Amino acid sequence: MTKKLFGTDGVRGTANTWPMTAELALRLGAAAGRYFRNDGSNGHRVVIGKDTRLSGYMFENALTAGLTSTGMNVLLLGPVPTPAVGLLTTSMRADVGIMISASHNPHNDNGIKFFGPDGFKLSDEAEAEIEALVEAGVEPTQAGNIGRAKRIDDGRFRYMERLKSTFPKGRSLEGLKVVIDCANGAAYKVAPEVLWELGATVVPVGTNPNGTNINDGCGSTAPQAAAEMVVTHGADIGICLDGDADRVILIDENGEIADGDQLMALMAARWADQGKLQGGTLVATVMSNLGLERFLGGRGLRLERTAVGDRYVVEAMRAGGWNLGGEQSGHIVMTDYATTGDGLLAALQVIAAMAETGLPASRLLRQFERVPQLLRNVRYAAGQQPLSSPTVQAVIEGAKARVHGQGRILIRKSGTEPLIRVMGECEDEALLAQVVGEIVAAVETAAMAHAAE
Repeated sequence: MTKKLFGTDGVRGTANTWPMTAELALRLGAAAGRYFRNDGSNGHRVVIGKDTRLSGYMFENALTAGLTSTGMNVLLLGPVPTPAVGLLTTSMRADVGIMISASHNPHNDNGIKFFGPDGFKLSDEAEAEIEALVEAGVEPTQAGNIGRAKRIDDGRFRYMERLKSTFPKGRSLEGLKVVIDCANGAAYKVAPEVLWELGATVVPVGTNPNGTNINDGCGSTAPQAAAEMVVTHGADIGICLDGDADRVILIDENGEIADGDQLMALMAARWADQGKLQGGTLVATVMSNLGLERFLGGRGLRLERTAVGDRYVVEAMRAGGWNLGGEQSGHIVMTDYATTGDGLLAALQVIAAMAETGLPASRLLRQFERVPQLLRNVRYAAGQQPLSSPTVQAVIEGAKARVHGQGRILIRKSGTEPLIRVMGECEDEALLAQVVGEIVAAVETAAMAHAAE
């Protein structure tokens, strides 16, 4: 069954524009309620978390209305990170968890992500069945079976205790100064409090959400402000989360930025040395740098690549029995500790490595030399299919032939925005810039030609 509503990470779009409308959210809640309350009993429950977007109130209420109309009992967590929803779905014995967030997107966007009773994101098949129920319509339950809604005030504290429990016993962050950028998002309370309770001196950034400033010049997609704070305050490390705190970008003591590939390289090497890396395999997406693959190969380890999206990383990890994976963008998944990407959890693992080795972040976060990589995005209008153009395909094939043996070309549609992502890697940076530029120009020309038809 082809999905129309769900992308690579739930349903996402501009608030009050299809599909992210209150009406659709209500229908989606009703469909999810019918899907998970399939035996007609009244003991079923769902936990709902959200980030700090203004539209989160609207979607929280609409989802609650739809869910309770089918007999589901709703537990409202308020603003919490996405990994907290995965954790609390299992610990509160819920049938489903829902996170209202558009992650790293601007505040006008929002999204709805689903977690199954095991705390993992739903499969494509489950999402397709829920989407079919949305299209078919769902009959509400009888009046006496309408569900209840309840605020859960200690959800973030339960999550905080879980985070702290993953830090090595007997160690603290005393003497460590940490810049933490919460992107004015879901972790604006959780992250600084966890670091402070573990003993760090905390320099907070992006901890004053107002409903419209999430990811605005801060967070993992804009780490420059935090990098400046690291240098200014003489911090040992900087941590940049995104709007729902499931991804992280780290900054060393010199203000240098390290992406998810460097973090995964560090953890894979450490876990392999400790005998903890299951199957000697790291799972990452097709976007991860060739330098990471070469680094792992040099240590007798394997890189398993997947499609872009942390859910596909997790699916591969579960299928292969592997316990470490992630994305270059900063989703780091450690199934020994969590069911989804967790930015703060990953950062704590790096800080633990600093404490155990005595090495600074600048040493630990430079595990390999990156192959020059260039990523450019081309926006297109609804209904356009520029990649289907024979001219575009010819340019792409020509580019691949020119970098063969010293790099690669990857072209894909974004699963969350109307963008075509053109990514190239090549040892020859001049050639890289040339071939990526040619592909971008061809895609832009095809898109304009389609618009003129």
